[in-house]
Amino acid sequence: MEETIRFELNGKQTELPLDPGQTLLWVLRNKCGLTGTKYGCGMGFCGACTVLLDGESVRSCMLPVSDAAGKKIVTIEGLVRNGNLHPLQKAFIEHDALQCGFCTPGFIVSAKALLDEQPLDPFLEAEFDPQAHGPAVISVGDQQR
Repeated sequence: MEETIRFELNGKQTELPLDPGQTLLWVLRNKCGLTGTKYGCGMGFCGACTVLLDGESVRSCMLPVSDAAGKKIVTIEGLVRNGNLHPLQKAFIEHDALQCGFCTPGFIVSAKALLDEQPLDPFLEAEFDPQAHGPAVISVGDQQR
C-alpha cells in the first residue's frame, strides 16, 4: 500500500506516493530519475549505491525509503552547485581516480561523508579506517593478497 513520503532530495523538498518498503535506490533511480547512484551487489557491500542521509553515508540498496522520511538525502548529482562540480568530483577527474567508473559516484559520496566527519589537516597525514567509510571494490584482475 502506498503512502506519501516526504524528504529533502539534493536541496529540494520532495513528496511522493510510494510503497514504504521500496528501497531508496529504486526510488532515486526510477521515481526521481537520478541514475548516478548505481545498483551494484544489492547487499550493501560494494558501495555503488552510497548516498548521504542527513550527512551520513548509507547504502541505498538496503534502506527502505520509509527510513528516509523527513531526512535530507544527497546523491552524486546533488554535489554539483550552480553547474560546478564539487572539488572531490574535480579531483577524481583530474587524477584519473577511477577504474571503469561504475562505482565512482559511491567513492565520491563516501569520501565526502568522510571528509565532512574528519576534515584533513593539510600538514598532517589523515588516519582513518577505509573499511569503515568507503566502498569495497573488486574489479576484474584484482587478487586477494
